[in-house]
Amino acid sequence: MIFFTSDTHFGDAPRIRIDHRPFKSIAAHDKALIQRWNAAVGLSDEIYHLGDFTASKDPTHASELLAALNGRKHLLIGNNDPPTTVDDKGWASVAHYAEIEVEGRLLILCHYPFRTWRDMGKGAIDLHGHSHGRLKEETRQYDVGVDVFDYRPVTLATILASRGRRRGARADP
Repeated sequence: MIFFTSDTHFGDAPRIRIDHRPFKSIAAHDKALIQRWNAAVGLSDEIYHLGDFTASKDPTHASELLAALNGRKHLLIGNNDPPTTVDDKGWASVAHYAEIEVEGRLLILCHYPFRTWRDMGKGAIDLHGHSHGRLKEETRQYDVGVDVFDYRPVTLATILASRGRRRGARADP
């Protein structure tokens, strides 16, 4: 299966306050996100992380997280991803932008939401992060961030069924 997520911000304590994340500490936040990731994503699944994985500049932090998370992981670089995250050997691929086909649909992947994108008039879908569920989406445009999807990665089917959902995912598993 193929999964999508973004804006995990592992180890980024201010995110709890900034994004009103329902966790008492960054340790609880990170533990919950790892558990939810691994409950959804299998060892052989593909997962596209659309940026802001961790802001930590500790060269071992991204490596330890990537080793703890299931799946073959692809990074679409976000504005808070330092070189230690971007350069980590645990990623299957790293890019600023990607186009992939899933279930017969063209997906445009980038950390940032687009106003327009290739083949948008022909049904192409824009998946992004960065806005933490605060941006009014355009037609065929979806924020795949953890703030929108109960702090876990999701499939395209879940994304497409989500139209109209708002921020405020629950914290309990």
